[in-house]
Amino acid sequence: MADKRHKLLIANRGEIAYRILRTAKRLGIPTVAIYTSVDAVAPHVLEADESSPVGNTADGEGADPHGYLDADAIIDVAKKHSATLVAPGYGFLSENEDFARKCAAAGLIFLGPQPELIRMMGLKHEARKIAKNAGVPIVPGSDLLIDEEEAVKVANGLGYPVMLKATAGGGGMGLQVCSNDSELRQKFESTQIRSKTLFKDGGIFLEKYFPHSRHVEVQVFGNGQHAIHMGERECSVQRRHQKVIEETPSPFMLRHPHTRHKLCDAAVRLANTIGYKSAGTIEMLVDDDSGAFFFLEMNTRLQVEHAITEAVNPGLDIVELMIRQGIQESSGGRLSASELDQKKYAELPKLHAIESRIYLENPAANFQPCPGLLQLVSWPKSQPWLRIDTWVETGTKVSPYYDPLVCKIIVAGSDRDDAIRHMLHALHDSQLLGPTSNMDYLHAIFASDTFIKGNALTSFLESFDYVPHAIDVLVGGLSTTVQDYPGRSIGFGIPRSGPMDSLAFRAANRLVGNPETTEGLEITVMGPRLKFHVPTVIAVTGAPTKVTVNRAEVAMWTRIIVPAGAVLQVGTCSGNGFRVYLAIRGGFPKIPPYLGSKSTFASCGIGGVQGRALATGDQISLASTCGPSSPSEGQYKVYPEWIPQYPSDWIVYCVAGPQGDEGYVTRDGITAFYETKWKVSSSSNRMGLRLEGPKIKWARENGGQGGSHPSNIIDNGYAMGSINVNGDTPVILTHDGPSMGGFLCMCTIVDSDLWKLGQLRPGNTVQFRRISLSDARALKGHYDTWLDAIEGKILLKAQRGALDYIPSPLFRYDPKLAVYPADEGTGRPEVVYRQAGDEYILIEFGPADLDLSIRARIHLFELEVSKHDWPSGAIRSLAPCIRTTMVHYNSEIISQDTLLAQLIAVERGLPATLADQTFPSRVLHMPIVLDDPWSQACIDDYMRTTRDKAVYLPSNVKYLADNNGLDGGSTEALQLLIQSEWLLLGLGFYLACPFLVPIDPRCRLIGAKMNPSRTMTPEGAVGIAGLVAAIYPVASPGGYQLFGRTLSTWRTWGQGKGFSREKPWILEMFDRIKFYPVSVEDYEKQVAGGTHTFDVKEGEFSMKYYNAFVESIQPEIDNFKKKQLDGVKKTEEREAMLIQEWEEEKAKTTGSSSGVAATVTDPFIPSSMTATCFKVKVQPGDILQDADQVVVILEAMKTEIGVTVGDEFVGKKVKAVLTKPGAAVASGEPLITVEDA
Repeated sequence: MADKRHKLLIANRGEIAYRILRTAKRLGIPTVAIYTSVDAVAPHVLEADESSPVGNTADGEGADPHGYLDADAIIDVAKKHSATLVAPGYGFLSENEDFARKCAAAGLIFLGPQPELIRMMGLKHEARKIAKNAGVPIVPGSDLLIDEEEAVKVANGLGYPVMLKATAGGGGMGLQVCSNDSELRQKFESTQIRSKTLFKDGGIFLEKYFPHSRHVEVQVFGNGQHAIHMGERECSVQRRHQKVIEETPSPFMLRHPHTRHKLCDAAVRLANTIGYKSAGTIEMLVDDDSGAFFFLEMNTRLQVEHAITEAVNPGLDIVELMIRQGIQESSGGRLSASELDQKKYAELPKLHAIESRIYLENPAANFQPCPGLLQLVSWPKSQPWLRIDTWVETGTKVSPYYDPLVCKIIVAGSDRDDAIRHMLHALHDSQLLGPTSNMDYLHAIFASDTFIKGNALTSFLESFDYVPHAIDVLVGGLSTTVQDYPGRSIGFGIPRSGPMDSLAFRAANRLVGNPETTEGLEITVMGPRLKFHVPTVIAVTGAPTKVTVNRAEVAMWTRIIVPAGAVLQVGTCSGNGFRVYLAIRGGFPKIPPYLGSKSTFASCGIGGVQGRALATGDQISLASTCGPSSPSEGQYKVYPEWIPQYPSDWIVYCVAGPQGDEGYVTRDGITAFYETKWKVSSSSNRMGLRLEGPKIKWARENGGQGGSHPSNIIDNGYAMGSINVNGDTPVILTHDGPSMGGFLCMCTIVDSDLWKLGQLRPGNTVQFRRISLSDARALKGHYDTWLDAIEGKILLKAQRGALDYIPSPLFRYDPKLAVYPADEGTGRPEVVYRQAGDEYILIEFGPADLDLSIRARIHLFELEVSKHDWPSGAIRSLAPCIRTTMVHYNSEIISQDTLLAQLIAVERGLPATLADQTFPSRVLHMPIVLDDPWSQACIDDYMRTTRDKAVYLPSNVKYLADNNGLDGGSTEALQLLIQSEWLLLGLGFYLACPFLVPIDPRCRLIGAKMNPSRTMTPEGAVGIAGLVAAIYPVASPGGYQLFGRTLSTWRTWGQGKGFSREKPWILEMFDRIKFYPVSVEDYEKQVAGGTHTFDVKEGEFSMKYYNAFVESIQPEIDNFKKKQLDGVKKTEEREAMLIQEWEEEKAKTTGSSSGVAATVTDPFIPSSMTATCFKVKVQPGDILQDADQVVVILEAMKTEIGVTVGDEFVGKKVKAVLTKPGAAVASGEPLITVEDA
């Protein structure tokens, strides 16, 4: 029925918008979708022929979530897009008389009844009169009430209980059951006010409340002169007077067929009386005791549950009928009476259908809505008896602004029992993971005896006993995240994540009987408060803290049985150590893995609970095996001597390399580095631990093509646990750290000792001690033995310092494992093999500059490595970049010596030169806004908050022009940056961030990294560091010099052509990118919602043609490099002066200690860690009310940490405040003194 004369605007969102869209597409009718910004990438928007935002404000298009209620804006969209029909769906404006009138006035066909009918049937007291006049029984009740006294009088006449109802209400809102005069008086005014607020009409009335009632409705359809019914639906299973499950036929009517006929006849009589047209539903209350039925209300729109009527009437499409009726109306007609044939629906259908509404809500918390990120959505495979109406998919963020309905599961069966079996099967095979949903609750209902027997009344759920197999998060703590061991191993800049202290984490899992790899909770400094709905076996390990179950203290490093309904509280780490670990038997089976791990990487919103730390209101499902294995299972306690004693001064074992040699740092500098007790800065987090100490003694003046600072190198891979020197600041790269970058690494912590990083607190010191690889292996065995001992697997004498290990004095000083000099005769480049940890080898090819023939050689080398016959699991990953590749290997399977020998053999087997090689090389055309406002805003913020004087300020683009000696300034710089294609030489850093270089050497601009780095960079920003450019995959910190903004090449959930769940990035090695400039407006259209389809063309890259091209322009290249060297020299000299000025000013203004006297005689509340005071929450004279009351907020590791009163000082009075915002405080330093009140 393709009808191109008409165009349908869908004035709704979510599943109903998508459902209407499907029918319109089948009918060949063009569609227009409307959306607010949170729905910009919803299916109904993406698949509509046209779309337009509503709710436009000064904050942006679609910024107002109430846009779906803006009748005038919607009609303007309809006019702009030449729509002729408007489908309102349900909710929003579907029963709004004014909207229907405005549609008619604009010449639009509103797919629904006449405006006056919407008004008449929308006011329930009016609808009652109409129903009564049509001979339809009505619930005994009142007209509109004048006041509270009249209400009491009427109620006594009706007899309690009664229901107080808003005349304009709907969806169960505006209803209150009252059992006596007192309750009625109490609820009268509040119901009136709520009615006025929700429905702009404060009218309320009373109806007799039937405690043993059912909710049965009749689907009607009319053409204005003739109406029919399509059978009844029972909707008795309700929470808060809102439907949860609907079915047809009604189980009550199956037992009382005569009543069914009377009910349906009454509905048709009412529809014909008012001359109803389009789809509508007449809702009835059925008294289960007497079988009497009464009119409740009429919904003058499509119902949520219309699908089950369609399911039992194959071929019926109610939305199609509404559209066809509207098209007929547009030419002055109507559907014919023959098309509305009552004979089709008069008798009981041969099928039975049930619908479950899938809500994101917590049934155990009074059905509290649970918006958030859906981490896994999977529905059952297609079946003849199954229909899924949904709008969500993996990665959908469900907004808090709208109804939490995300799906309707509709099943049909040969009879009711068959339908219930199908529904249980469908629920079991569905996965909706992320926020809490009602799916388990629904499963429990369908499995209940009451529902199976068809005896569920409207009050059924009020007493339905449902206990979730879960824990509720009452308080999330400072930063409590889900982690698993060992984390991710995919590479490409996807962080490993996992527990920072893997030793304590593994111990906790062993204590509860889990495999070490099972996910658990990592708790930083301040713990959560959790309610357990079922008996659960747990263990708490890590830094010492107070742990209570129902306020009774329990021991750490113990197997604990938490009873059902109990509350677990993990306190604040006040001594040494920084993280606590909570293992739960069976883990969290309904948290889905992301790229192979459940570990949380909060900075990029992946893994764990919706990609973030736990928050109040979260509910986490537990395994069915979470409880004790038998009634006799008791506690198991670790010997106190086995429990780790965390120091404040740490020694961490490492191996030298990859770059910690005398080519980068002087001999004295290397000695000083290892002798220094580095202080852990408060500016640390899971990405890296910043260290404070003396400046590095460099053996070179700059980083050459890597950048102007001697710490700069041409980008290469990083090993986890590397001590990365960022400018003059050493940073330990930890579990959420980058996998690639352009700073050298002095040494790398051995894999077995990485656990110590999880317990380092700001203010602690750490000294790096080099050990041999044999000691690294022995250290692993030492820790494994300790784990076996605490679990009770082996019997060892308990002793203090059980984790201490004394290595031999032997270690490798020079990280270079092997050096093969260049052969000038054959052209074979130099190859250097560097130790980069006890499980990493970094291989450098050629001199420290950019040479595409070198990168081609690395590519060929990796292909040969992949073909080599390695022991299974020996090679974990390869991380190629500009002139290096990082080999990550499993030291338990292959030794460094064996691996090194075989890598050398592979490289020696390569041809000396690769002049004739070609490689697959796709071309991607990508839009770019040059010198864009988003990047400049980040630079402006950097100047306000971090550093205001630098050669790269206030404009990164002007700096690039100056640094490269360009006479044409910024204009020439930008022209060069888009003149050449860019070749992809590395994927890493974070989230497959691409490392790019211009193919044309005349376009290779050089820039130093910002020092210090920015705290924020826009997603899609393009910047240069050294001579390498990168496209930032997500908004994040960074130090590259920004020159524009393009599209991110990363999509977390793998949506769109070229992306997948397994590979959520689009780029591949040796891809080429060609930028084309666009305006801000054009960019915003392309980037909106992340739905842009990339222009990708297959091709190849020829070294022969490239080398010939370079040779042909060599004089120009030489001239460009000469100017570049002059420019770099001038900017480096200027930067040296500017950074000295900045450091001197910083030293003058740096906040000193709070100045507290060394001795404080009064009782005091101390700082829980070394940090900066962010806010003081009390003042002298205040009474401390509660142990959890926050008195001071500290800022450390980029997070806010509350210092609480503690049990000791509850009821005391604040005597003095000893700190102030901005002041530095040391761990244990007095913050507040107290005295008796």
